[in-house]
Amino acid sequence: MTENVLSLQKMQVISGIVLAVMTVASAVLVSLPFAWSVLAGGLVSIASFWVSNKDVMRLVVSVTSIASPEDRKAQAQQGQKGYLLKFWLRIVLIGIVLLFLIKSKTVNIFGLILGLSTVVIAITFIALHVAGHYFFRGRR
Repeated sequence: MTENVLSLQKMQVISGIVLAVMTVASAVLVSLPFAWSVLAGGLVSIASFWVSNKDVMRLVVSVTSIASPEDRKAQAQQGQKGYLLKFWLRIVLIGIVLLFLIKSKTVNIFGLILGLSTVVIAITFIALHVAGHYFFRGRR
């Protein structure tokens, strides 16, 4: 049960649903420019999460596919360096995209921040679902 609830694919789908709901709600309750900002921030957030997921899975597979403990340790150290480099490159790229969006005044900063929170909100929903299942439906 827990593997199904915690799968990263499900996490990405829930993030997309959260983004869609927040975007539509923003368009109806606030304005279209605010909704555009929510959408832009959410797409940046979800894309970053997706790329990070792929990088972590690639690192784990490359390390666990090696039988020798010494080779596995060497591969893990090398893979960690590559992962950290990609991580910082992704952070810089996100910073450049956000800087462009903010400087061009095409987004509302509060909508952008709300959109950037998409993955965090999805994680919160999943955590509450798992906790509720654990406490109220029996500990399995």
